[in-house]
Amino acid sequence: MNEPNHLELTSVAIDFPTDKGPFRALDNVNLKIEKGEFISLIGHSGCGKSTVLNIVAGLHRATHGGVILNGKEVVEPGPERAVVFQNHSLLPWLSAYQNIELGVKQVFKGKKSRVEIREWIEHNLELVHMSHARDKRPDEISGGMKQRVGIARALAMQPEVLLMDEPFGALDALTRAHLQDSLMEIHATLGNTVIMITHDVDEAVLLSDRIVMMSNGPAATIGEILAIELARPRERLALADDARYNHYRSAVLKFLYERQRRPEDNEQDSKPAAAQVSGASDKPGEAADTAALRLVSG
Repeated sequence: MNEPNHLELTSVAIDFPTDKGPFRALDNVNLKIEKGEFISLIGHSGCGKSTVLNIVAGLHRATHGGVILNGKEVVEPGPERAVVFQNHSLLPWLSAYQNIELGVKQVFKGKKSRVEIREWIEHNLELVHMSHARDKRPDEISGGMKQRVGIARALAMQPEVLLMDEPFGALDALTRAHLQDSLMEIHATLGNTVIMITHDVDEAVLLSDRIVMMSNGPAATIGEILAIELARPRERLALADDARYNHYRSAVLKFLYERQRRPEDNEQDSKPAAAQVSGASDKPGEAADTAALRLVSG
């Protein structure tokens, strides 16, 4: 992390058209990210986290301001930025190997030989511990294994920036923990810049160099940035009793549930206890499969 301003968001704002006129989803978002940093975006549902990610990915254009990567403005999707969605977006008729091969051939066409492409795909399968399932189709493997293939597909594009939108949100707790450990291992090995959206406070503290906490929308922006000064590699069991870990965790929780208390939470508090227990919870948003395919072919 020795190259400042590797990635920079400057005065980013975006309006979406509605029947009642423009709706400002984000306003005045400013963030400088160094090469190799692991950044988590966290905030309540509807605060614009996925919109920020999509602007960095080149899927949305900011109404005002913009994104600079290595001195160049981001205006469209590109192979230097790969996205892993909550929905793995694997093509069901292709094997794990073939799903990765699809993106690799697009990115390295004319740059790698057939043998080099095969070796590169196998290398990335090994990174996510999926070599044993290289010939399995998505319907033949578990949810966690599908996400590993999705991560391998993104890594195989050799991106400078890895964008992850709630990648473990639909997984059970044990599988999620295993994939968090794998992601830390991959990040330590490759040194990619990572921007990840999460609703999980513990996940954010465990994985991140900095946590970017978003204010509530409309016109959401960055409310606070918390630097996580915990030595790497990180062991989750050792951190459970670490006073600094618990301090960081508490700081994020206070921001989310005190400083950025949602209006519906105030309404919820006024309901009888039984009604509070039966209330439906927010569901994290999912990006469309077509967006993933656009990135692979972009």
